[in-house]
Amino acid sequence: MPLGLLYVGRCVGQAGAAQAWHCPPGQGHSVWDAVRMPLGVGTLTDVQRCEDSATEGVGLILAANRDEFYSRPSKLADFWGSNNEILSGLDMEEGREGGTWLGISTRGKLAALTNYLQPQLDRQARGRGELVTHFLTTDVDSLSYLKKVSVEGHLYNGFNLIAADLSTAKGDVICYYGNRGEPDPIVLTPGTYGLSNALLETPWRKLCFGKQLFLEAVERSQALPKDVLIADLLDVLNNEEAQLPDPAIEDQGREYVQPILSKYSAVCVRCPGYGTRTNTIILVDADGHVTFTERSMLNKDPSHWETSTHEFTLQS
Repeated sequence: MPLGLLYVGRCVGQAGAAQAWHCPPGQGHSVWDAVRMPLGVGTLTDVQRCEDSATEGVGLILAANRDEFYSRPSKLADFWGSNNEILSGLDMEEGREGGTWLGISTRGKLAALTNYLQPQLDRQARGRGELVTHFLTTDVDSLSYLKKVSVEGHLYNGFNLIAADLSTAKGDVICYYGNRGEPDPIVLTPGTYGLSNALLETPWRKLCFGKQLFLEAVERSQALPKDVLIADLLDVLNNEEAQLPDPAIEDQGREYVQPILSKYSAVCVRCPGYGTRTNTIILVDADGHVTFTERSMLNKDPSHWETSTHEFTLQS
């Protein structure tokens, strides 16, 4: 049920610089800070924040790939929960039903999960997808939640988890915890971060390559409609260029990753029966308007895809 590649960006920028965004994207002038986190085997995640004294608007951009076996059953993204306030896809694998890899709620709670690449898995470990579902359905703030998760981290196979509280009134708080890294979660300060199927900021080549493509797409989107940015980010998520050699991936994945290394080393993973099967783009503008676009593989066929978009306004 893992994500394969994810980029998330937050920004506070110059009003009117981009339609519906009020923030000029770009690195080098304190505009974006990016955080990438992996979901599943072969995940990249970028989270970007930007701050500028010209406005108090806050925005977020998230672009993510879900890498998974094509045969693993799941539901496409839709609203669910007691008041239909949560938007996410859902894992339907027996014993893991109801978990998810990425979701956002109308109350401004957002979470994304990536798996930590490890050669051997504990088949008795708890399902990691519940970590996202539990956060989206709780009233606990993101940092407190990750502190609780860190106490129970040993119960799961390796993972990275980003949890966020998005609020147009109070400002955004985005936090990170990985159970194969430091014992305590951290609050992500403005800056650019990268995360794949290793710990935050581990410089896998595909991570660095994907991050650069992400930043370039955001830069090109200045003063353009959001549909242009979404299309450009979908192109980034579907880049199949192998980024080799990469000793860091080989050292971490060892014999597990060797048979698929040439495919796994790309932003978009495409192997027989396994690979990138969902692209997700989430945009949140300064007024809390959310655009959630999902492109999903149909019928286990890499040549057939369906794209859907949900829009709503945060209640926070």
